[in-house]
Amino acid sequence: MNTDAKYSQFALTREMLQTPEILRKFKLENTEKVISAIKEKGKLFFTGEGSSRIFPAKNAMYCARRAGINLNLATEGGLQAYSYDLSDFVVFGASNSGQTKEVIRLFERLNKINHKNLFALTANKNTKLESIAQETFILKCEKEQAVAATKSVAEQALFYQELLSVIQGASLDKKLSQLADAFAAALTMPIDKKIVDTIASAGTIYFAGKNDGVAEELTLKTNEITRKKSDYLEGTYAVHGVEEVMNANDVVILIDPFKSEYEKIKQTLVDGVGLKVFAVSDEETIFPTITVPDIGELSNYIYLAAGWNILVEVGVSLGINLDKPQRARKVGNEYIGG
Repeated sequence: MNTDAKYSQFALTREMLQTPEILRKFKLENTEKVISAIKEKGKLFFTGEGSSRIFPAKNAMYCARRAGINLNLATEGGLQAYSYDLSDFVVFGASNSGQTKEVIRLFERLNKINHKNLFALTANKNTKLESIAQETFILKCEKEQAVAATKSVAEQALFYQELLSVIQGASLDKKLSQLADAFAAALTMPIDKKIVDTIASAGTIYFAGKNDGVAEELTLKTNEITRKKSDYLEGTYAVHGVEEVMNANDVVILIDPFKSEYEKIKQTLVDGVGLKVFAVSDEETIFPTITVPDIGELSNYIYLAAGWNILVEVGVSLGINLDKPQRARKVGNEYIGG
């Protein structure tokens, strides 16, 4: 995708293209209270729904565990978390609107038991969620116009990842310029038309990858942007039985795949099912590959950008109005009083 009129006519693509500068200018501010609470408790729970949780929370947890940070980190959606004992956790709830019902219900319950460590991350001021959190952080990306969340997802993720980096005694500040440049490159690089056409004609688009939020988030974006059926295959799940219901008209997109499993994937899915497999990787694979730069601990953002690029190209090729899904809403389950 690029800035041509066929792309820039959509708020979705304009917001995607704003993301590199949001990342470049990011600064973690006024977090002393939450950092102190996390250090004291040693336990941090991320909650939210859809795009406000999938990539932001799981990317933060993945990167923290790889770095060996000594914290008990967990995540779950609001309603499931409602039944958990979170009394000893610092709880962070993310909701762009600040009106997400599941998160608000969870925070209301925790307030009733006098929970002292409830923090919120939103893109809007003066919301219901802000009124029931001990402290709320407002994203700098400003309100999104497109239904599909994009720039907010990236900023939420960077907020969490930098928060955990600072707790560990480090910072991502000096790497943000490199991140922004690589993100912009992945977002605007040409995608082979044969790959786009194959994905556009697929029955189901599967994303396979680590449980770090990237492939799972792209699965949700596939529904919102291309209006096609999609599924997320965690880890090596793609070769553990799901091939029984796949067919030759389906497509699998591997995100940062495990090199040791290339041949098994080819044998099971390409040779066995007859479907097309593509990869997004920082190196060439045995499959048609969209290559992106390796920038270490921030590489997941680059995979996300490349995925956005692919989905926009598919949506545009199908003649879809990227800003107006038939049924999806900006706030999936909005809190209405009470």
